[in-house]
Amino acid sequence: MRICIIGAGAIGGYLALRLARGGAAVSVIARGAQLAAIRQHGLRVQSAAGMETARLKLVTDQLHEAGAQDLVILAMKAHQVEPILDGLPHLLHEETIIVPMQNGVPWWYFQRLPPSQHSAHAGRVLRAVDPQGALARGIEPRRIVGCVVYPACALVAPGVIRHIEGERFPLGEPDGALTPRVKALADVFTQAELKAPVLEDIRAEIWLKLWGNLTFNPISALTRAPLDAICIDPHTRGLAEKMMREAQAVAAKLGIAFRVPLEQRIAGAQKVGRHKTSMLQDIEAGRGTEIEALVGTVIELAHLTATPVPNIEAMYACTRLLQQSVCAAAAPAPAGTALAA
Repeated sequence: MRICIIGAGAIGGYLALRLARGGAAVSVIARGAQLAAIRQHGLRVQSAAGMETARLKLVTDQLHEAGAQDLVILAMKAHQVEPILDGLPHLLHEETIIVPMQNGVPWWYFQRLPPSQHSAHAGRVLRAVDPQGALARGIEPRRIVGCVVYPACALVAPGVIRHIEGERFPLGEPDGALTPRVKALADVFTQAELKAPVLEDIRAEIWLKLWGNLTFNPISALTRAPLDAICIDPHTRGLAEKMMREAQAVAAKLGIAFRVPLEQRIAGAQKVGRHKTSMLQDIEAGRGTEIEALVGTVIELAHLTATPVPNIEAMYACTRLLQQSVCAAAAPAPAGTALAA
């Protein structure tokens, strides 16, 4: 299978190596220091088993150089998808599958809804992640297969990724159909020694992952604390529980039931250990975060379903302002600006 992964960061890079070692013809779209490092040394993933290196079919920053693919994986963050839309057609043939791997509620959430899940909202655009509707217009819904990313990885140096734990990438058609293509896609992941169960309700799995992300990510960004500390401290754990109950109420009004209890979801996060969430890593690096996909969308859905979410709204307000502050501090000074000694 010809696979192109757009975004060779922690998750995209880890997945590229595993799929390449599983026999797929993998190309990656990268940029900057990551692009240069992979071209020079190959893609390297460090895990408990040691350092693995994969040479890929193609490493480039130009989508058109990769050519038509059987599978395109969007492994960048939610706010980074729109800029690649113009180049995306270069990667597509009539049957190309697109697998978005963004955290949070995806832009396609109300596309290809199963009949049982609030068809009144069918086709609605989630403005938190797709403000102008560009993603909904630019990516054909028929191409999308949903995916939830569970592995924890970190980019430790250009071209070097540390795999912390997890191998699960549940897959599912948005309409719940068990199609030949999603089964074939799961086989490709399995050949790469990854776990890719095919689910009939991928949205319920999205909510299960989001349930932790929408709480632990902003709390960690504001406190600079790793996952285990947030779960152990009674005050932050209590805040997380309140946010999770609010989110659960929103999900219930959209026909979503969680398959694990709240306490088990928190225990799972604590088990990851002293891992910095992706949002905390972004804040420390002075980058934009996934605040809209992880939290803004939940607030949008709360308003849509008339569900009060005061704790989620408070965390959103604080984290959004924090993001603005760190990004402004990280931005280069305008030309001619004098810097204090």
